Amino acid sequence: QVQLVESGGGYVQAGGSLRLSCAASGSIFIMNRMGWYRQAPGKQRELVAAITSTGTLNYADSVKGRFTISRDNAKNTVVLQMNSLKPEDTAVYYCNAYGVVAGTLKQFDSWGQGTQVTVSS
Repeated sequence: QVQLVESGGGYVQAGGSLRLSCAASGSIFIMNRMGWYRQAPGKQRELVAAITSTGTLNYADSVKGRFTISRDNAKNTVVLQMNSLKPEDTAVYYCNAYGVVAGTLKQFDSWGQGTQVTVSS
């Protein structure tokens, strides 16, 4: 019921930057949390960064100081600014959001389709 549309992935050299955006559509009563996960080939999906409706942040240790997550609650969007990218950041990045749907008050836990980030050495 809540759809997530991602953009901003691509190919970049080490040390470069990318900006990932995710926009949620649908009737959302409460957006509790939005975040980004990533999955590299042969590896488990891992949390990269997340932000709650109250602004609580959570970053993977590997990206602290390099990535910044921000959120526009009014627009139900989340942005991941990725700086000083490293080859090990190469992965498919997935947007995630969960909260409560307006009207029905049912919980949702939605995922984007994934966007490829490739960092060359």
